[in-house]
Amino acid sequence: MKRDHLALAFALIFPGIMAWVYFVALAGEGRHENPGLLIAFGVGKFVQFTFPLVYVWWFEPERLRPALPTRAGLRMALVFGLAIAAGIFGLYFGWLKDSGLISEAPAKVYAKVREFGMATPARFVVLAAFISLVHSAMEEYYWRWFVFGWLRKSLALGPALVLSNLAFMAHHVIVLGVYFPERFWMLALPFSIAVAVGGGVWCWIYERSRSLLGPWLSHILIDAAIMAVGYDMMMGFWE
Repeated sequence: MKRDHLALAFALIFPGIMAWVYFVALAGEGRHENPGLLIAFGVGKFVQFTFPLVYVWWFEPERLRPALPTRAGLRMALVFGLAIAAGIFGLYFGWLKDSGLISEAPAKVYAKVREFGMATPARFVVLAAFISLVHSAMEEYYWRWFVFGWLRKSLALGPALVLSNLAFMAHHVIVLGVYFPERFWMLALPFSIAVAVGGGVWCWIYERSRSLLGPWLSHILIDAAIMAVGYDMMMGFWE
């Protein structure tokens, strides 16, 4: 239906547009908290994460019936999450940290954290916990349950998986392009493609298990590893 196509188009492109707003259009100098950024971030996330619920409640309310999570796919999801987390640590501590390739990134990461008002170790730990535990759950509900799940109503597994995860990758391209502008082809794009592949694995697990528990736990592990790397990158900048 045309209505569903418009809703999916919005869901696919809105996160990328808002990432551009957060990291490019409203980017400040990183010297202090950025109220405009905080307001835009709050509004953007509210719209992103309430839109699927409102849309499904209005047009297909039976999909909102609660279902208990299952253990199906849990082992693979945990193995995948642990493997990627280990790879992140190995790549960062074994190569990138002392390579000079990301020498400008720590200051940029810290500047963005300061714009969010989280530029102390304790506040960053709170932010990291929120991103790893809460935001990852919301992303799984948004990208796997709504976007991928709705695409599967009219597309085969392969096209639905590719389309949903190209969109999932898009906002990461913008974010990583901000942090690694001089290494876009070497770092930002490959890392973004890795995000798309990871999202594809989570879609596949969700397809088989019909549960978000596995993808969410895997997502937690990977986001926690990324946050730990971010903490280490900013060790010389903390207020």
